[in-house]
Amino acid sequence: MEKLVEIRELVRTRSATLTHKPDRDARRLLLYVFTGTRGGYTRLKIIWLLSERPFNTNQLASEMNLDYKAVQHHLGVLEKNNLVTKVGEKYGSIFHLSNYLEANILALDDVATKLERKLNSKKVYL
Repeated sequence: MEKLVEIRELVRTRSATLTHKPDRDARRLLLYVFTGTRGGYTRLKIIWLLSERPFNTNQLASEMNLDYKAVQHHLGVLEKNNLVTKVGEKYGSIFHLSNYLEANILALDDVATKLERKLNSKKVYL
């Protein structure tokens, strides 16, 4: 749960330079990827880590204490939805936040709020 608070703080600091509202379609996409599917909280943690610095899949798996294949799957979902960008090929690929996500970072605040409510209602402890 404290990661959600940190994500909201990240959004507020990054959005200080933005002067436009996030695209409605971007908000809908982010809500679906992070709250409408299983694994949304894990994907949000990946985004939070990538906002600090670039990682490869193995580094993320170690940092999050998850299986390499699980992280690979979540990165594939994020890449497919244009939320992360991959630089390089195969094992050494480095992942960054995409320009699309950076431009619509304000929508992550809504996502974190909705995910927090969803987790609280289910009494899930992370």
